[in-house]
Amino acid sequence: MILTSDFKTGLTIEYEGNLYVILEFQHVKSANSMAFVRTKMRNLRTGAITTLAFNSGTKMEQANIEKKKMQYLYSTTEFFTFMDLETYEQLEIPVGRLQNEKNYMLEGMEVIVIDYQGEVLGVQLPEKVALEVVDCPPGVKGNTAANAQKEALLETGIRISVPLFIENGDKVLVSTIDGKYNSRA
Repeated sequence: MILTSDFKTGLTIEYEGNLYVILEFQHVKSANSMAFVRTKMRNLRTGAITTLAFNSGTKMEQANIEKKKMQYLYSTTEFFTFMDLETYEQLEIPVGRLQNEKNYMLEGMEVIVIDYQGEVLGVQLPEKVALEVVDCPPGVKGNTAANAQKEALLETGIRISVPLFIENGDKVLVSTIDGKYNSRA
């Protein structure tokens, strides 16, 4: 058990049968009411972000999350298959669990699989990944005083906006957090 005064960013807690990771927290004290802690948390099962307030001194159950380094092997129409790098055991995760992550995963990539008491919650990707541009229209000369962009299709099937100088075959670094172009790889 932990107290709300022990909250910190990245801490995982169990609350009302759900698992949450704390994204932000703020201790609030006012003259008219009791002190409380306002938190912004992400549900690890659904991905939904919630803002909740807890009275100061409330006890919470800490959730012990296991993180294992695994290698992404391949996917089928139903599952993504990963291999534990130490034991070589394979793990299958349903495609529905990794809707956003699939846009950034390449075969052979190392990821961190997040597990809670035998329940796979998802995967944690590197902050940036290098992906190849497979289809991109040529840059058009013209008004480039502003930050001119064009749409590019990457090897995983995701479309992102890139600068005009990017061409087919270029490798680009893409943020897995917001899905935006970062730089050339």
